[in-house]
Amino acid sequence: MTKSDLILRLAERLNNPALGLNAQVVQRDCEVSVRLLLDAMMRSLIRGDRIEIRGFGTFSVNVRPPRVGRNPKSGQEVAVPAKRVPHFKPGKDLRLRVNQ
Repeated sequence: MTKSDLILRLAERLNNPALGLNAQVVQRDCEVSVRLLLDAMMRSLIRGDRIEIRGFGTFSVNVRPPRVGRNPKSGQEVAVPAKRVPHFKPGKDLRLRVNQ
């Protein structure tokens, strides 16, 4: 699913009278909401904070230490610097639903 797909599904779901929802939400409002949510999550991860969404999972930042790698073409050793990488660990509910 892409960000555009997420925005479309959110707008459809919020405007679905069959679900008891008739919020009259414009797709542009959903786009702004999704963008704000993702921006807030990125800022938290940049600060090194951990994000926990119960039932879904946990986002955190892992630190990879510097190491010596190899150029696969020439076999020459290359110094790979330390870096911080985002990490996602799925929650129990998500794991159970995916495995059904």
